[in-house]
Amino acid sequence: MKEQKQKNKKGILARYGLIVTVLMLFAFMVIFSAAKIAFTTEGKRWREVGEKETVIRDRVILPKRGNIYTCDGKLLASTEPLYSIYMDFWADGIEKDTLLKYVGPLSAALAGKFPDRSAAQYKGLIMNGWNMREKEERQIRDNEAKGIDRKVSLRSRYVKILRKDISYVDLKEIRTYPFWNKRSNKSGLIAEERNARKKPFGNLATRTVGSVYKDLEKGGASGLELKYDSLLKGVPGVKFRQKIHGKWIDVVEKPAKEGWDIVTTIDATIQDITERSLRDKLIETEAESGTAIIMEVKSGEIKGIVNLDRMGGGSYAEGNPNAFSYMNEPGSTFKTVSAMVALDDGVVTPIDSFYVGTGLFQYNKRWVRDHYWRRGRDRGYLTVEEGLAVSSNIVMSKMILKGYENNPAKFVEGIDRIGLRKQLAWDVPLSGIEGTSSIRFPDDKSNYWSKTTLPWMSFGYETQVPPIYMLMFYNGIANGGKMIKPFIAKQFIEDGKVIENIEAEVVNQKMCKETTLEQIHRMLRGVVDEGTARVVASDYFNIAGKTGTAQIASGGRYSDYYVSFCGYFPAEQPLYTIFVGLRKPKGVPSGGGMAGMVFKNIAEQTYLRKVKLTVNDCDVDSALIKNPVLKNGNWDFNLALLDVLKLPAGDLSEAAGWVKMKQNNKVYEPQPLALKGSLIPDVHGMGARDAVYLLEKSGLRVHLSGSGKVVSQSFPPGQRLVKGTTITIILR
Repeated sequence: MKEQKQKNKKGILARYGLIVTVLMLFAFMVIFSAAKIAFTTEGKRWREVGEKETVIRDRVILPKRGNIYTCDGKLLASTEPLYSIYMDFWADGIEKDTLLKYVGPLSAALAGKFPDRSAAQYKGLIMNGWNMREKEERQIRDNEAKGIDRKVSLRSRYVKILRKDISYVDLKEIRTYPFWNKRSNKSGLIAEERNARKKPFGNLATRTVGSVYKDLEKGGASGLELKYDSLLKGVPGVKFRQKIHGKWIDVVEKPAKEGWDIVTTIDATIQDITERSLRDKLIETEAESGTAIIMEVKSGEIKGIVNLDRMGGGSYAEGNPNAFSYMNEPGSTFKTVSAMVALDDGVVTPIDSFYVGTGLFQYNKRWVRDHYWRRGRDRGYLTVEEGLAVSSNIVMSKMILKGYENNPAKFVEGIDRIGLRKQLAWDVPLSGIEGTSSIRFPDDKSNYWSKTTLPWMSFGYETQVPPIYMLMFYNGIANGGKMIKPFIAKQFIEDGKVIENIEAEVVNQKMCKETTLEQIHRMLRGVVDEGTARVVASDYFNIAGKTGTAQIASGGRYSDYYVSFCGYFPAEQPLYTIFVGLRKPKGVPSGGGMAGMVFKNIAEQTYLRKVKLTVNDCDVDSALIKNPVLKNGNWDFNLALLDVLKLPAGDLSEAAGWVKMKQNNKVYEPQPLALKGSLIPDVHGMGARDAVYLLEKSGLRVHLSGSGKVVSQSFPPGQRLVKGTTITIILR
């Protein structure tokens, strides 16, 4: 027994020794392999393979693009994340049985949220992705079995499920859907983030704000977005993705630096007023395009800027930067420049007169015509002040010829003295000569100076001045002779801190003598009070400005018109300067009746919303407090309205259903409107409803244009009526 035990003990020790020896050999092999991997090139190769499978390096972190704001803090442009939705059918934990169980409910949920595909189409798309993965698996196995070292393209790793990118709110919702509510390694859901540019106010000042490329990494494409792209875009960061426990995690190496925010001078309320006023007139006149700009006199800040071009279907949208790129001959708005130069040089005084006759004047075999020349009326002599008021081309040309015929360079030097030939950089990127003032000089070899250039320049031809320059010039008059450059970008902000405040650049500290400025100011008042812009006069404040009506040069001849109005208000203590221009309007062109009425609408609405009044301004006798104006029309309706408003109504002298309304001593006096069945009724002063009713009741067909009250009808009242005839009425 003792020997047997001893023998068993030796056998156990031998087996134990063998096991220990094997374990030691295995440990040695592990240590050897580890050392080999750690210190040889083979180790480097395996580390690269391992890192490739678990780490994705040097991925760019796109910075958030800076916001663009109005001066009152409203967002004009901002960046928000959007997500492209894919499925990875090679995800580690995705199982076919689970997918088949939930693909129906998932597809139904997607179709309910994103109805551009049906539930059946979503199901087909997802199952096609899974079938693609199985096909790729079979291909891999076949290659391995045949010993073919060929990489199989795994197209099922990124199958796009949703056509459109979605917001973060939508992303959170779809992550609650069946199957997609699992971890990403089991659901295969991939949400690829990208930044997108949004404009919360839609098309408000959209041409000025500008646009970015669809690929936001390319940056700004136009407007402020392009001009200040280097500040807005920020600095990209760097990250890598690491796979830990089957889940990819982003690790930031270098954080992205957000772009600067820009605060503009744009006032959202004034911008909206300006856009609506211009759009309404463009629709009424069917013009090709138009621009309107309003700036603060003292600061140079542009509060509203609108550029509208006619699109298909007669609609209007922001297109070209017309405020800067209209390189037209300005026409009669330039006459103020000529008058300022001549008055400042002592060539004339406001009361000097020139013979205009019937409105025709020939110079070097070329005719200068005033707008009334076809009437044949001899107007005799007009003073310089009267000539500007009625926009006489003859007065302007004779005035400039008197002072500069023998020395035309002196006239252009006077324009230089004002500052209109100075080359300026604007907040909106432009190309070529856009945004510059192209004014001829007698010895300019590239721009021929003809024998008739001087008189034609005097009333705004043979020269190109974009709207922004005319705005700047008239604002200089309103600003006491100090010309400042209009601007849009007001502040640059980084991380909530103001980095830079922008102030207007002074173009000319003093445009002209003080006496000249006073004379020009008085003459511009006369244009509105007694001249071509009488329709622009306001009941609330005085306006000073000048109309412009210029033919457009095209193909070596003149055709169509460009009408404009530029001025400031209130005339005594100017707060705002406005330029309005309409290109190729239909109808009789009128700087006052077309562009001037847009000016008036913008000015009055801006004044009533933005100007703060003192207690004295609100006195009951103030011009600001007025009883409403009643339109002509149905007496019963007007009487009912007066009763509701508790306003005094006079007695009707005779029974009548239709009346003309007059206001005497704050009492509304109705006057019977004579109607005869065989004659065309008088609908002047009526609203659209009453006018159309009365005309159609008479048997006429009605074509209506504009809004407000009737200002003209194509057949005069009292003319014999022919039933079925179409009559056109224009409302303003």
